[in-house]
Parts: sequence; structure tokens; C-alpha cells
Amino acid sequence: MSFQRQVQNQMAFMDHQPPTWISAAAITAILLLWEFSCRVGGISALFLPSPTAIVAAGYEMLQSGELLTNVAASLLRIGLGFITGSTVGILLGLILGFSSIADAVGNPIVHALYPVPKLALLPLIILWLGIGELSKVTIISLGVFFPVIINTYSGVKNIDPLLIKVAVSFKTSRTNIISKVILPGALPVIFAGLKLAAGTALLLLVAAEMIAAKEGIGAMILHYGDLMLTDKLMAGVVILSLLGLVFNRSLHWLERLVITWKQ
Repeated sequence: MSFQRQVQNQMAFMDHQPPTWISAAAITAILLLWEFSCRVGGISALFLPSPTAIVAAGYEMLQSGELLTNVAASLLRIGLGFITGSTVGILLGLILGFSSIADAVGNPIVHALYPVPKLALLPLIILWLGIGELSKVTIISLGVFFPVIINTYSGVKNIDPLLIKVAVSFKTSRTNIISKVILPGALPVIFAGLKLAAGTALLLLVAAEMIAAKEGIGAMILHYGDLMLTDKLMAGVVILSLLGLVFNRSLHWLERLVITWKQ
């Protein structure tokens, strides 16, 4: 077999999409094993309730309106924090990547602050901004900001210089170079940063709500943990995982909608 044929076979193997029923079957098998272990007494309900018990607890909270109230409060916080952090991160990332002066000034600051755990700043942010909504939105925005600005900066720096030279040769303005060449070229990397930021936003949301919130998924999980109602606690954890899945799929759909040439 020729080398070219080997490469083609390997690429075909990597690009092959398995049928969707494989994922569904794997998840179903795990859930059935989990349910069986709980029912035969292999796992105590106090430490890990069965899937049916978690669903029943979630349905009970849904009927009482408690679940919708907490989910709505969390969605508002994470929505404001994600939009604010990602918008500022994209704008500053474009500036740092496009301007050598801004790069020299801002890049060391970004990389010096990025390793600092954002949760370590939460007490200080509460001291500055109080325990209201502003402190929660701010800590989420900080968590979103750094992966977005770093990915945006990397996307701008990795654009083919030939594209910029062609735009300059046609006497294109800097504004058009940024909007027509640099931003579209950096979009795939920007969306990768947004997907990373979505997971970080969920983590910081729960942490902020556990420390200083009366409503929200994090506050609900902490409340039922204190009461040792593990089934309702796990229902909150399941909601968080579903939100993470929804965010990821929404960003994936938006990426396909915006980056049409990538298909």
C-alpha cells in the first residue's frame, strides 16, 4: 500500500462519525448499572441515590417551583457574566494581537494575572462590591475573560501574514483589516476559548452562589447538602451538567452558523 493511500485511510478513520446510538447505548448501560447497584443494596442511598430517585426529587422540586426559581437566578448571573467577560476579552484580545504597543504593555499583565485562582479573589471582590449580584457577575466575568482574551490573542497572532499583506496592498483601512481579515481568521480559536470559558463560568457560578446567595443552583446544592438530602443535591448536580451540555451545543451551533467557510 502506498504512503498516500495509508494517509487517506488514516484520515478517513479519524473523520469517521460513529452512529449516535453508540453514545446512547453507553449512557443507558451506565445508568442501568447504577440503578441496579442501588436497588440491590450495593450503594447506600445516603451516599449516592439511584437515577430514578434523583429524577423523582427533581420532579418534586419542579412542581413546587423551587427548581425553576433557582435555575432562573443562576442563568441570569451566568448570562451577564459570560457576555461581559467574553465581550471585553475579544475586544482586548484583538487589540493586543493587532497592536505591538498594546501587546508589549498588556500581554505581560494578562499572563501574570491568569494563573491567579479566581476563587481566591472572591472574598476580596465581595469586600469591594458587597454580597449582591454585582460581585457574583464580576467573578464569573473574570473567569470568562482570561481564556477568551488569550485565545483571541493567539488566533490573531496565528493568522497568515500574507492575508494582511494582500489587504494592505489594496489600501484597506485598519478597521476593515480587523473586521474583514483578522476577526474572521481568529474566529475558530475564539470559539475554542468561549467553550473553555463556559465550563469555567459554571464552576465559578456554583462557588459564588455557595458563598453568598439565597437563590441559585449552587445555593440549592449547598442547602440540601447541609440537610443530607442527597437525592435533591444530585438533582442540582444533574441540572448543572445539563446546562454545561446546552452551553456547549449552543456555542457549537453558533460556531457553525458564523464560521460558514469551516464546514
